[in-house]
Amino acid sequence: MSLGLFLLWLVSIPFAFHANANHQGYSINCGASSNTAANGVEWILDEGFINVGNKSTLDTSDLMPILATLRFFPDRTANKYCYEVPATIGGKYMVRTTYYYGNFDGGKEPPVFDQIVGGTKWSTVNITEDYLNGQTSYYEIIVAAMGRTLSICLARNEHTKSDPFISALEVNYLSDSLYNSTDFSKNALITVARHSFGYNDQPIRFPDDQFNRYWQPFTDNNPIAKNHTNVNASNSWNLPPTKVFETALTTSRGKTLDIQWPVMPLPRGNYYIALYFQDNRTPSSNSWRMFEVSVNGNIFYKALNVSASVVTVFGKEWPLSGSTVISLVPDDKATVGPIINGGEILQIVPLGRRTVTRDVKAMEKIARSLNNPPADWRGDPCLPKENAWTGITCSIGKYAAVSAVNVTGLGLTGELSPSIDKLTALTSLSLGGNKLTGPIPEMSHLNKLVSLHLEDNQLDGPIPTSLGKLRNLKEVFLQNNNLEGPIPDSLKSKNGLTLQFEPGNQITTA
Repeated sequence: MSLGLFLLWLVSIPFAFHANANHQGYSINCGASSNTAANGVEWILDEGFINVGNKSTLDTSDLMPILATLRFFPDRTANKYCYEVPATIGGKYMVRTTYYYGNFDGGKEPPVFDQIVGGTKWSTVNITEDYLNGQTSYYEIIVAAMGRTLSICLARNEHTKSDPFISALEVNYLSDSLYNSTDFSKNALITVARHSFGYNDQPIRFPDDQFNRYWQPFTDNNPIAKNHTNVNASNSWNLPPTKVFETALTTSRGKTLDIQWPVMPLPRGNYYIALYFQDNRTPSSNSWRMFEVSVNGNIFYKALNVSASVVTVFGKEWPLSGSTVISLVPDDKATVGPIINGGEILQIVPLGRRTVTRDVKAMEKIARSLNNPPADWRGDPCLPKENAWTGITCSIGKYAAVSAVNVTGLGLTGELSPSIDKLTALTSLSLGGNKLTGPIPEMSHLNKLVSLHLEDNQLDGPIPTSLGKLRNLKEVFLQNNNLEGPIPDSLKSKNGLTLQFEPGNQITTA
């Protein structure tokens, strides 16, 4: 177990996986060379979701195929390494990253690095303790997609001594009803604990949980109750799997049921808490239990009446710090003790700033127009600030916006996308010293542009007339291209402009 940037519940899981056959999403086997069948479904290749990094196969016996391969990222010049997964705008997704180090690089310990979703840094991966114990680790976050793709990125930080890597990536669509008290336009939820109480077998997951959430076993010194009824949880809040209600923790009549859960202390913050209850006895007129629920001595729910039907109680924003104790205090007239079947705690993480959508779309199109864009030109172009795309500078206000592009001398090939004209906050565009071809696109909307460097490429066609209409433009360097035609009158007559178009080109000045 380990704590990270916010709160990271590193859970050891057995070397067996269930891919998602009937729920929407992607189960991606990172670094694999072929799709992998597991229980009649497939884990798919990561090719097409990422275009950087190297594959590696672990030389370890008895590993499930999902853990036997990984993708690692040796390029130290890249600010991040991003997977991009198709998504529905506004859709809610559970992202799970899985790591099994397996000493793939011959090092002494696993690397430490950051995880980024969209433009928000949400965790630091530090799996050293789990690796020393021969365990696998996973991290989860629930987040809404702001565009048609969801980017999940790894990035080096000051503690990174070797190459970041990833074993598996899952992006699972969640129904609107799940965790819907959270404003996902402003926040994300990081999984801290998700447990089935009184249960001591393998984690509950798909197909028992249609969304492939992992419900870890949890027992303590309290008595365990077994269910004697058929449970229907299909109408309950957050749709917990029916299997969670097969066991419970309980105590005898008149006693308070105290559970220290989760077992590790929590950093100070706000948390989403959901608790799940069901009376395990055969239904009758007396099949109910009445008790009060408190968290660390603070009332969470008064006079909770638990019957044979599933009951969910949740707190959408609950402050926690240090050890956490859930207490179920029985009603004075209760004939049986309290009972609880399961629980979830997720940390509420405010999302970072967003890059204006227009700029994100424009930069994506610009990247696609190049044959060999920089390795980190995926994900959010501006955010987090320290992980912006190579050569990209952004202004940071309510939203981030691209203010400068400088990829001089990177050997880029391809054409200049007309989407450059969408970067309305751009003040400097420096693309000199590459091998770019095709025409210079119109830039009529770049009213803040001061400096334009396109020299030493293989650009052709005329000089756009729109350049002369940019009121803040002070310098234009176009030499050593294959441009032709006249210099637009609007450029020739522009005061205070430095214009260089020679040598090279076939420009007429008459």
